[in-house]
Amino acid sequence: MSAAAEITRLRALIRHHDRCYHVEARPEIPDRDYDALVARLAALEAAHPECITPDSPTQRVGGEPVAELVPVQHRVPMLSIDNTYDTADLLAWGRRVEKLLAGDGGAAETVAWVLELKIDGVAVSLRYEAGMLVGAATRGNGTVGDDITHTIRTLPGVPLRLDLTAPPAAIEVRGEVYMANSDLVILNEMQAARGQPPFANTRNVTAGSIRLLDPQECARRPLRFFCHGVGDATGLGVDSQTGLLRWAVAAGLPVAPCTRAFSSLESLVEYGTGLIEELHALDFEVDGFVVKVDSFPQQRRLGTTAKSPRWAIAWKFEKFEATTKLAAIRVQVGRGGTVTPVADLEPVELAGTIVRRASLHNADEVARKDVRVGDVLVVEKAGKVIPHVVRVEKHLRRGDPPAWQPPTACPECGTALVRDPEGVFIRCPDIDCPARVRERLRFFASRGAMDIEGLGDKLVEQLVATGLVRDCADLYGLTVAQLEPLERMGSTSAGNLVRAILASRDRGLARLLNALGIRHVGPRVASLLAIRFGSIDALAVAGVDDLAAVEEVGPVIAASVHEWMTGAHGRRTVAALRERGVKLDLTEADRPVTAGPLQGKALVVTGTLTSMTRPEAERAIARAGGRAIASVSKKTDYLVAGAEPGSKLDKARALGVAILTEEQFRALFGASLPRGDDRPAADDA
Repeated sequence: MSAAAEITRLRALIRHHDRCYHVEARPEIPDRDYDALVARLAALEAAHPECITPDSPTQRVGGEPVAELVPVQHRVPMLSIDNTYDTADLLAWGRRVEKLLAGDGGAAETVAWVLELKIDGVAVSLRYEAGMLVGAATRGNGTVGDDITHTIRTLPGVPLRLDLTAPPAAIEVRGEVYMANSDLVILNEMQAARGQPPFANTRNVTAGSIRLLDPQECARRPLRFFCHGVGDATGLGVDSQTGLLRWAVAAGLPVAPCTRAFSSLESLVEYGTGLIEELHALDFEVDGFVVKVDSFPQQRRLGTTAKSPRWAIAWKFEKFEATTKLAAIRVQVGRGGTVTPVADLEPVELAGTIVRRASLHNADEVARKDVRVGDVLVVEKAGKVIPHVVRVEKHLRRGDPPAWQPPTACPECGTALVRDPEGVFIRCPDIDCPARVRERLRFFASRGAMDIEGLGDKLVEQLVATGLVRDCADLYGLTVAQLEPLERMGSTSAGNLVRAILASRDRGLARLLNALGIRHVGPRVASLLAIRFGSIDALAVAGVDDLAAVEEVGPVIAASVHEWMTGAHGRRTVAALRERGVKLDLTEADRPVTAGPLQGKALVVTGTLTSMTRPEAERAIARAGGRAIASVSKKTDYLVAGAEPGSKLDKARALGVAILTEEQFRALFGASLPRGDDRPAADDA
């Protein structure tokens, strides 16, 4: 093979591995083998300089430092995006967008929405001509930025040539340069070894690095890039944001994970709200989401204000960071057996509260972040999510503390732990483990389940520790005489608790199925299964295919339900509950109502009600043909507001949802709604 042919082959192979690593996140070879390929290419090019081209992987680093950063005029302004921290504001923005698209008196248009991660980095613009990278610039003031081509060329994730057979004649790709938390840890260790001060955070080091005059110094700082938009473009041929991101991946440009499109803004909000709790698994900083209208023609019609596009908004959440020391790592066992490591911290103030613990989520995350006892940690709280560890300040580590080893046996019962088939979590398989029993009982008694008033956490601990209760069915055999000797229990309290436990026997099949804690079964699925099968006996003999055929259930949930129902623990539990007189059939309250004063209406109950508990109010709604839902949206018909209603009331007002007092709510039923037992329901909003 000629030298020129070998050079061509090596370049193609290196670009392939660049794509695997930076775009597809599935590296095929170790870093050492990759470096050997680049070294072989560099040696061949040195021997045959006539073969060197600007897009060769060897040309990322090696340019001379620039004397200064030169101003660059953006062909299309790089506008900033309006932002909100409030879900109601986001939904109101969506309604304004829909109204603008409809025009005065026009028909409503279908709008698709896209949610993307808002990367906490530095916005840049990359210009490609005939597929070749010819320039790069910072955002600057939105109209004029600084030429940073010399530093951008050093980023391995930025292709010097687009991986397309027919690239656009010219295109301005926009995105975010950022640094991973794990890379900052390594960089700060290097800073400490040189006797230089550490960098405070990933954004600061990114902003400073891309503006360095010396590209070789920038290359020593591991910066990365995500594409999220386009400016000036000729011959692109896509008409949507989702289409652009597909094009970017095909071209070899990395795009951020977790991006999804939705047909409604409400479903986007639901996804985003849940996603916040998963962001700890990312190795880069995120300070919110960007919500965009998907269609480019609709974006063009919406246009821009002087500062911002009307078709996009940043939906942000407050983030708070603090630095503290790790005192210990302990583990907690959940009701499903999941063993979760928890960081015990030296107390530190975070978001106005004193934080003493932070979640470490799973053993793999502890290993990935290399968290060790005695380390100085950066701890973050984003939105309402419990605090988690962002990174270890390893440059402050003293000595060589041992790496944390996950337990091999359950700390409660000593049973050998097993790893999930998915490979992320370790679990205690002993269904009778005291920790699992405690957590199952707490959930069983909770309001959304069997709603047993007076059965709190401390009492559950005593019941399990004394051996009085080994599973949920044992609750129904408790007597006043057994309960009276327990701490903070007297004859009156014991009598009230026994009555509350016995009253819960008639909650019905839907509430019971939820209370049993079957994996993947929540209130909605429990209700669907109860309505479809009518009794726990019918459910127990149903096959996986029969279960999966139920709307919204599917094969994963079906397999979980079937496994529980046919397993020894499930059969034992059902038999014991039947013996104790617990109702195992569908009740009238479980059945779908085909007529009633609230037929087809969606209601949210919030705040403290004086004449009934919130579960009682929600069951009354169901009996009247309505649907009790958890969150307020523009599809909500009524908000029932008790005392101290919280943020749901503000959201309902912003959306124009009808608001009912408790008395107005009762009036909807006429004389058909009895008064409850006067136990208040505190809102969790």
